Amino acid sequence: MEFEPIAVVGRGCVLPDALDPDTFWDNIAAGRTSLSAVPEGRWRLPRHWAMGPVDDHLDRTWTDVGGYVRGFESVFDPSGFRIAPERILSLDPLFHWVMYGVRQALTEAGREGPLPRAGLVLGNLSYPTPSGAAFAEHVWLSAQRPPLRDALLTGELRERPDARNRFSSGLPARLAARALGLGAGAWSLDAACASSLYAVKLACDRLHDGTADLMVAGAVSRADPLYLHVGFCGLSATSRTGRSRPFHRDADGLVHGEGAGFVALMRLSEARAARLPVLGVIRGVGLSNDGRGTGLISPSEEGQVRAMRLAYDAAGVAPGTVSLVECHATGTPVGDAVEARGMARVFGAGDDVPIGSVKSNVGHLLASAGVAGLLKVLGALRAGVRPATLGAQRPLEALAGTPLRVLTAPEPWSGPRRAAVSAFGFGGTNAHLVVDLPDGDPVSAVPRPARPAAAVPAPARVRESPGGRTPVAIVAVGARVGDGTCTEDFRRAVLGGERRGPAAEIAVELRDLCFPPLALQRTVRHQLLVLEAAREAVRSVSLPRERTMVVVGMGVDPEVARAGARWRVPHWLEQAGLSATAASAGLARDAFVPPMTAEGVVGSMPNLVANRISTQLDLAGPGFAVSAEEASGPVALELAARAVRSGEVDAALVGATDLSCEAVHRAAQRELGREDEPGDAAVVLVLKSLDTARKDGDTVVALLDEDSAGAPDMVIGDGPDAVFDPASAFGRAHAAYGLVSVAVAALSLQHRAVPRPGGPADTATVAHTAQAVVTPMEGPTARVRLRAGDARPWLRGPAPRLHVFSGADRREVLAALESGAESATGPARLALVA
Repeated sequence: MEFEPIAVVGRGCVLPDALDPDTFWDNIAAGRTSLSAVPEGRWRLPRHWAMGPVDDHLDRTWTDVGGYVRGFESVFDPSGFRIAPERILSLDPLFHWVMYGVRQALTEAGREGPLPRAGLVLGNLSYPTPSGAAFAEHVWLSAQRPPLRDALLTGELRERPDARNRFSSGLPARLAARALGLGAGAWSLDAACASSLYAVKLACDRLHDGTADLMVAGAVSRADPLYLHVGFCGLSATSRTGRSRPFHRDADGLVHGEGAGFVALMRLSEARAARLPVLGVIRGVGLSNDGRGTGLISPSEEGQVRAMRLAYDAAGVAPGTVSLVECHATGTPVGDAVEARGMARVFGAGDDVPIGSVKSNVGHLLASAGVAGLLKVLGALRAGVRPATLGAQRPLEALAGTPLRVLTAPEPWSGPRRAAVSAFGFGGTNAHLVVDLPDGDPVSAVPRPARPAAAVPAPARVRESPGGRTPVAIVAVGARVGDGTCTEDFRRAVLGGERRGPAAEIAVELRDLCFPPLALQRTVRHQLLVLEAAREAVRSVSLPRERTMVVVGMGVDPEVARAGARWRVPHWLEQAGLSATAASAGLARDAFVPPMTAEGVVGSMPNLVANRISTQLDLAGPGFAVSAEEASGPVALELAARAVRSGEVDAALVGATDLSCEAVHRAAQRELGREDEPGDAAVVLVLKSLDTARKDGDTVVALLDEDSAGAPDMVIGDGPDAVFDPASAFGRAHAAYGLVSVAVAALSLQHRAVPRPGGPADTATVAHTAQAVVTPMEGPTARVRLRAGDARPWLRGPAPRLHVFSGADRREVLAALESGAESATGPARLALVA
């Protein structure tokens, strides 16, 4: 599919030793390293409690080296935003970095708010931030009995952080959009270390569709650094020497860092018409997932190659035209070797392909890794210099015999300047981007406007998706809502008026399971819930491996912060003047969570909520998580429907999951004045185009109905006109709430019934159209319109159940049936569903 060129017209960043993109490029061009020991206080724990030897790293880290942002507080001015400064300052610095970096990108583009046709796509790992973890710790410690409670709530934990810090996944994007007047939508995604390039691709989609005229894309990475240090040591992925050496044959692991980076994007034709500076032109982006691959944290050469080839197919250019590749290369021996072999397959026809990795300068910035590489490349394009990768004087043996050459010294970049940027992440997320100069001309040839041009909004452009408005069908539903164990339980609750309580337990079907059961014991529960919903949803549908997308709405799971609480317990006891002996501290630590093992680290990776499904079902299309708080599911649905409609994929699994019936979420809701009863839920919908669904013989549960006008027959959700609010039956399962509302609407249309709160559905009133409505925190309201598909009558009455009668032979079975004696022990059996 043709990729309309997209211009980069602005940049912004908060990176180690660089609070603006020009300083970042100067550091790279000068060959500076920005790695250092952890700043004082960042771990909220003295070093001696966290550091341990390499051979004894359970619950400890063997290094504190990383790429850290310093000095930001001295330059950040909370005034000038459309949010009160005191409300901004009570939030974690992650929120500040996003506002600062996005504003910087808009300013360089000459754009100032309000911007009704501008939006934001933010890559953001859904881990608790330091402030979010501190909020959770305060909630847990407050529940202890005095005097232990009063003694532990000393020092930094005397005051509870702002409750909004609990929502650090989707809320930063929403608040940044509100603070800067971006009116075309804002949400976050988590595709692990490929997040920022996924964000760029999805922002380009908005521009291609004409639903926005200006998009900011990028990522932020500021999870609790103690969790990352201990966790990556638990995976044996962290460098034991504290050196970040991509493509070096003696490299011994990654050094992680933190930061944020952003680019402002416009359609190239309109950027030129506005005479804006064009810093680079994005020609194509390829996304893929490894599918079953070799494991959740093992990179796949095949998946990476597919992402690269998809990028060049979209760009309409050959890999041989690229004269610089900014690689993902993190300094892990296995990962770098896999990447080298994959690139050799794609670029093998070239004579000389210079490569490098910015991770030698700033470390691995996780979600922000890809955009850091893109900012480096944009600087190189403008300067006409290909910069060096530090510490790679002895290149990896896998590069021998290939045209790939690690740049160990800067060199002039003559001739046409075209570059590529790769980003690959745990869970098999792969992204590759192609960028060059406009027409090969220097950036300086494009004059900068004398004053900002944002005061005159660009005319709205509404574009048809390629191929027209292809109808998109929901062809299957999988659900685990409340204490229900299947979609039928969900259906009966919606249409039969049955109330569902919190999820008491989560059962995982062992048959055909591709994960070791022991590993799943340490997996966060909402991932298991949505995995089982997905397995149920696909039982009756066929899915093409490489052309099926998986998108799951989710948010931060506060339970992940229990690991940090475990590690900080001895320090809290010490601060309170209580005994911190090994025995007493051990008992207190175990009360939070068991020791952190590799299985626990993998089981808490938030992006795996989607990638675990891709792995289980061996699906190799793009897979990622989406966060927009209560609207997470509807946003995921919109993204998947767009991909189906445009022909990028043939099918999509759209899910949403949250377990909100826990103490931290309840406390945050109370403090924010949101008194809804929380709930637990996971829902998965399978999408196909209507033509594909008919060809495959699928049942059409409902159709997405985006183009209809007028009032729908029924409204589901929290709107004032709603006939049914799922929270009344299941509680409000935060990040899953919006998609639960969509699923209720879809099933109601399928069964031609209108659900009623507290009682059975109305089957006399037939609805043919519906709208699911959800108003998330910090808004705006999200709406999903549906129309009826294939009808399936709803049969009232008790739920059917399985009756088994058995005996030694036919005669004994009939006798058991006659007497009503049920059993399943005999070799001859009769099963009835009634």
